[in-house]
Amino acid sequence: MAISPSPTPSPSQQAHVLVVDDDAEITRILSRYFTTHGFRVSVAGDGTQLRQLIGAESIDIVMLDLGLPGEDGLSLTRYLREHWQGPVIIVTGRGESVDRVVGLELGADDYVTKPFDLRELLARVRSVLRRSSPALPAKAPMPNTGSRRFAFDGYVLDTQSHGLLGPQGESIDLTTGEFVLLRVLVEHANQVLSRDQLMTHVHGRDAGPYDRSIDVQIGRLRRKIELDPARPQRIKSIRGAGYLFSPSVQRV
Repeated sequence: MAISPSPTPSPSQQAHVLVVDDDAEITRILSRYFTTHGFRVSVAGDGTQLRQLIGAESIDIVMLDLGLPGEDGLSLTRYLREHWQGPVIIVTGRGESVDRVVGLELGADDYVTKPFDLRELLARVRSVLRRSSPALPAKAPMPNTGSRRFAFDGYVLDTQSHGLLGPQGESIDLTTGEFVLLRVLVEHANQVLSRDQLMTHVHGRDAGPYDRSIDVQIGRLRRKIELDPARPQRIKSIRGAGYLFSPSVQRV
């Protein structure tokens, strides 16, 4: 059974961050900085401590290093995606593109390399937490008729519960990033959105020249809603322009 995170905190509530890193100096700096900015912070030095805290505490977001003793961060990212529903930010010294792509493929919501700017990391954590909130409005939404459920090709996306039901009524698990990306695509159906536009909607920042995070998330999403992900008919690639969500969408 998956472990649910605590309800996404409102601005007046204290978000609970779990920092997973075996470097005592890094955890000390992050604990002090995020506590100063109104967060509650817990620390784990390895996978065993992470599992204990995830099971015992109400964690809102995990910041996870990859180079951990014993079980590495990529394996723990896979574990979190299978057993926990909250957002994960990988914070690591590994800057190679293959690690970034694998981390995002496994379901991480963001990827930050060391050395990092504390203000940027704080902004990214806040951005991911905002995206996790059902109350977050999308930019330029479809005309509002009061419904928060969207139907397309037999699927139903509920933007309040963050749920996606398949054509047979089955529940389809989505990470936070996948949910936000699908919501943006659904609310902009039959519009071509560039990678930069999607990055702004989903991650709250512009895409760098080598940033493939949107492409990776598109690939994961295709595997969940396309009949043949290799020949996508719902999320189409528009050469030189971006992506287009082609199904007809209705509020239900």
